[in-house]
Amino acid sequence: APQEAPAADASVVNITGSNSVNVFLGLGAPWTIAALYWKFHGRDAEWEALYPDVASEISGAAFVVETKNLGFSVFTFCIVCCLALALLHFRRKWVGAELGGSLVAKLNTAVCFVFMWCGWVAVVSW
Repeated sequence: APQEAPAADASVVNITGSNSVNVFLGLGAPWTIAALYWKFHGRDAEWEALYPDVASEISGAAFVVETKNLGFSVFTFCIVCCLALALLHFRRKWVGAELGGSLVAKLNTAVCFVFMWCGWVAVVSW
């Protein structure tokens, strides 16, 4: 299918959409389950020991997600996403499509994407 298409727009949209759904379900479902668990399980000594600051502010228990460096992670992720979209744009301009092309172009793009992902993980994990 993508090999025969003049451009790989449908494939890129499919990948992006399915990854979005995976993230929404992958984060949303466990967070919802955890929120319901703590809502109905209630406060205990373990929860109070884990979240003393929150325990002093609220009367019951809640699912706590500490943001710490969330802003930095989102900012750097947006930069990497912009770089990836720019790479896809230039591939379309120079190679003629987002996917496919010569073996060298495919390998260079794959290596760039892997390094961008590894670099992002390394930066936000320090």
